[in-house]
Amino acid sequence: MSETERTILRVSGPEAGPFLQGLVTNDVDRLKDGMVYAALLTPQGKYRADFFLVPSGEDILLDVSSAQVADLKKALMMYKLRSKVEITETDITVSRGTGVPPEGAFTDPRDPRMGWRGYDGQAAEDADWDALRVAACIPEAGIELTPDSFILEAGFERLSGVDFRKGCYVGQEVTARMKHKTELRKGLTRVDVEGSAPVGTEIDAGGKAAGKLFTQAEGAGIAYLRFDRAGEDMRAGEARVDYRP
Repeated sequence: MSETERTILRVSGPEAGPFLQGLVTNDVDRLKDGMVYAALLTPQGKYRADFFLVPSGEDILLDVSSAQVADLKKALMMYKLRSKVEITETDITVSRGTGVPPEGAFTDPRDPRMGWRGYDGQAAEDADWDALRVAACIPEAGIELTPDSFILEAGFERLSGVDFRKGCYVGQEVTARMKHKTELRKGLTRVDVEGSAPVGTEIDAGGKAAGKLFTQAEGAGIAYLRFDRAGEDMRAGEARVDYRP
């Protein structure tokens, strides 16, 4: 099963690194060690897009869901101002696999179970990517990740998608406040599922709304839950949902 269609943007120019450093949730300087997972937020701290930053010589590639590329390009151009950068859409394709990474490929920084990603025409390997995502509780754009999402509730700290020491970026103040001043009471988590339900089905816990059920595979699922209401024997339509923290 393949993932959502991807588009690769190229950010080039002498200020490419500093430009992205002031916008995205992760530390662009980590590109010296390989691929970096990050997001662009709204000024209110809500999710706008997530992507992989990929080193490519003096340039930086952005591996992003094709459904998000138009809005992401618009945002980057808005923030560009007088920065000495160029943002272009490429015809580079993504290949993926779960075995030993071929030469030139990058290990997925979110979780080792997600294998590798390549951008140089490597042969892809078949895998049930939804099952792997569910096992690692990794959200996907347009499914678990929506414009209402906060990245800490979506697990970005666990997925190495945010850096709390890098300094300012768009939405940083809200994200830092959630990290240091509040306890997360809601968020994405892995649940056991008996049966199935359409993506986005409301979860009921003893007559009270407890969240929503999203991607499901092999008897498990990714759910957005209110933790104070979550437990065993919840219902999402015809499916039984169990949360065992």
